[in-house]
Amino acid sequence: MARDAVIVAAVRTPLAKRNGGLSGVHPADLSALVLRGLAERTGLDPALVDDVVWGCVSQVGEQTFDIARTAVLSAGWPERVPGVTVDRQCGSSQQAVHFAAAGVIAGHYDIAVAGGVEVMSRVPMFSAITEGTSPLGELYAERFGSEFPNQGMGAEDVATMWHLSRSQLDEYSLHSHQRAAQAMDEGRFADEIVPVTTADGVVIAADEGVRRGGSTEAMARLKPAFKPDGMITAGNASQISDGAAALLVTTSERAGELGLTPIARVHSAVVLGDAPMPMLTAPIPATRKLLDRSGVSIHAIGAFEVNEAFASVPLAWLAETGADPKALNSNGGSIALGHPLGASGARLMTTLVHHMRHNGIRYGLQTMCEAGGQANATLLELM
Repeated sequence: MARDAVIVAAVRTPLAKRNGGLSGVHPADLSALVLRGLAERTGLDPALVDDVVWGCVSQVGEQTFDIARTAVLSAGWPERVPGVTVDRQCGSSQQAVHFAAAGVIAGHYDIAVAGGVEVMSRVPMFSAITEGTSPLGELYAERFGSEFPNQGMGAEDVATMWHLSRSQLDEYSLHSHQRAAQAMDEGRFADEIVPVTTADGVVIAADEGVRRGGSTEAMARLKPAFKPDGMITAGNASQISDGAAALLVTTSERAGELGLTPIARVHSAVVLGDAPMPMLTAPIPATRKLLDRSGVSIHAIGAFEVNEAFASVPLAWLAETGADPKALNSNGGSIALGHPLGASGARLMTTLVHHMRHNGIRYGLQTMCEAGGQANATLLELM
């Protein structure tokens, strides 16, 4: 029988605001909590895990020294369980799922954990770039110019290229908060969240970034963040957040042997590069590549998770793909819930697989824009 890759469990922490409820938790400890949660919810002996593939963007300070391995040891898992840390920027933990699934299908792994972490309160974005240095060398500058790519300006460019108005961006963002609030009120996140008890005994069990009672009038009063006459504001961009997420990946056969019920299989997975500026457009061609490879029509897909790095990204994606807007980010997205960089890919996929299971949705698609002009795209099929 041909080997496949199935997701049998998916968990995440609540997403906390910058300097919020999770800011006192070390990133390795936060990672360890979701690893423990995964083992507890499945009854899996951690000694059976062949590898932990972990996304993290700012690999410096508390998030360096291969935080995947540190997380394994911090979780109390056997010393024989290895871990490797992946950086594909915002798509790091979606890429971790791709690597884990590929390893399982190839027979390199029987059981793997994929996930990620980012505690942006403790390790701020761009911490890895020290003053007076640049990750871009002379050859890059000769080809693309010496100016460092700016995601905010990229989001402005995307809005202009797709003729999106400020009111469209604000309305979409307000809708993201409304959807997230409804999902919280209806308990839709209950099965995926592992509550976190902080050192002072406070239990963090719900996402902190969701705002209620907003209005387009209040959104319109926010000042542009990247240029004086711009459209991108703090209200229609993703939130800086802290969080971690993890998924257990194995084969259908191994899941059966262990008495585990698969939620979804990784049907198809692709990654694609696009222009480094405006940087945020790659989800569009990545989606086309995924659909071509899978042979599945976008109209057959009942759920979409397109990361809300900025509101212009999913709106441009919608315009190009013709996907059903009602099926897009049905439980809110990163504008409402938050975007802990290295954890977001796994967080989106965790929410997606639970949403598919709860609603009997056969196909779900996830894609994310990533710094450098890249995008992962994944098609999941409900088991």
